[in-house]
Amino acid sequence: MPEILIGRNESASVSLDPRYGNRHGMVAGATGTGKSVSLMVLAEGFSRLGVPCVLADVKGDLAGLAMPAGAPGDKLKARLATLGLDDWQPQANPVIFWDLYGRHGHPLRATVSEMGPALLGRVLELNDTQQGVLEIVFKVADDQGWLLLDLADLRALLGFAADNAKTISTQYGLIGKPSIAAIQRALLALEQAGGAAFFGEPALELSDLLRQDLSGRGVINVLAADQLILKPKLYATFLLWLLSELFEQLPEVGDPEQPKLVFFFDEAHLLFDDCPPALRQRVEQVVRLIRSKGVGVYFCSQNPDDVPEQILGQLGNRIQHALRAFTPRDQKAVRAAAETFAPNPRLDVAAAIGQLGVGEALASTLREGGVPSPVERVLVTAPRCRIGAISEAERSAVRQRSPVGAKYDTAINRESAAEMLARRAQAKAADAQTVAAGVPPPETAGGSAWGGAVHDALFGTRRRQGMIETMGKQVVRTMGSQLGRQILRGVLGGILGGR
Repeated sequence: MPEILIGRNESASVSLDPRYGNRHGMVAGATGTGKSVSLMVLAEGFSRLGVPCVLADVKGDLAGLAMPAGAPGDKLKARLATLGLDDWQPQANPVIFWDLYGRHGHPLRATVSEMGPALLGRVLELNDTQQGVLEIVFKVADDQGWLLLDLADLRALLGFAADNAKTISTQYGLIGKPSIAAIQRALLALEQAGGAAFFGEPALELSDLLRQDLSGRGVINVLAADQLILKPKLYATFLLWLLSELFEQLPEVGDPEQPKLVFFFDEAHLLFDDCPPALRQRVEQVVRLIRSKGVGVYFCSQNPDDVPEQILGQLGNRIQHALRAFTPRDQKAVRAAAETFAPNPRLDVAAAIGQLGVGEALASTLREGGVPSPVERVLVTAPRCRIGAISEAERSAVRQRSPVGAKYDTAINRESAAEMLARRAQAKAADAQTVAAGVPPPETAGGSAWGGAVHDALFGTRRRQGMIETMGKQVVRTMGSQLGRQILRGVLGGILGGR
């Protein structure tokens, strides 16, 4: 099987063996040293092998994957000659654009139920007491069969919980109105940060991230993140949710000949800033275990120490661009980066990291038996796509050719918890008005004594339940419990200790 060429020097080349593509990796380096180009080289290489990719476009330059490179100039020709790439030709890649806000790509949504209370509690930054209340609220929704699709559903359910706090506390555990109010305030902050655009339907189906085009090339899913990156909590939560969904839904495949999907985390430090140790440990477990699902995870950041050591140790394929040691922290980062490579007696790694030019990198990949190759200083190969941003007209043309546009571009708002609770409140208000007006209840008005008795037995009175109401509630509870068991939470909910 062909390998993905990363770069060459005068005496050696470094390539990525697809058999070890799911052993994860790291692309690091200071701003402007060529990390984005290395990421494009990897994404293009996996795509040519038929492997779909998912990556976040933070600066807008990765959208160039959808367009072929221009005619090579003198500088590029010289680079291609140095690399020995005689068969290099400009080529576009099959790309689908996504955007949580729906502006620069197809809207990317999940339901509140899929997110689950544990991960949602982290987004809202709830304390332990508030997290417990959120768990109870989700349990009530499951038992009653109320779907939680968007933030309006969750807001309505919190209002219901506040109005019925005493009854819910008796059955499920103590909940306090101050905790509910705190959750509501956090929910408002999330909505103002743009979270409302993420929750709703149609929700993303992971099969749409695992596509190939008609020629067998893997589709590269580019998430527009130029605005999302300004909201680090939402950005990190979305990426972790997506990774957990992949872990839960994909089957075990062991060590395949090539990955089923490759996932790139750009600006990886946002995933771990202010991250509790317990959560960091759980993320490490997910990264380690998802390898057996055939998913490769590649982190991209400025410094290797942006990624915790426990996770860094799982990253077998490494591309290190230049780091400038201007401060004591920079010098420490250089030493740490040098120590993580398999040594090469012909190369002073620590010194080379500070001397690398733009487009150069230190690279090491896993070879036969999963053993890291000795690190080499290489000139990174040139991607065949455009390096840089694309115009709005070009982006629009790609979106119009997309195979999933008709499926996701139009939002759906079907009946869920908000509508069910609103209808319930209206019925309760109508009953109260009827009683206040002194109107005889429908079961006794204008009927015989026998008919009234039968009606009372079937439909009940204001004081007791009837047979139909009792049976109906039992059916609803049963259906709600079944539905609750079927609602997808995502594995990260269980990892974080949620229900």
